[in-house]
Amino acid sequence: MPSLGHNNGPPLDPEESWRGYVWRRKVKQAWKAPREIALRRLARAEELGMTYREYTLEILERGRYL
Repeated sequence: MPSLGHNNGPPLDPEESWRGYVWRRKVKQAWKAPREIALRRLARAEELGMTYREYTLEILERGRYL
């Protein structure tokens, strides 16, 4: 039996929910960086022997630069 306030509509697809939409948008936005910042990150990543993606992921996960 549906709970109070339920309209008996179809179940929502979790991939198409508002949270899913916002999450995908913010992840895409987090990976975009202005050209100068991207070049600086690339240079630092090469100094550390990492790829740009690995270095940027460390920044995004930990919130601090290596």
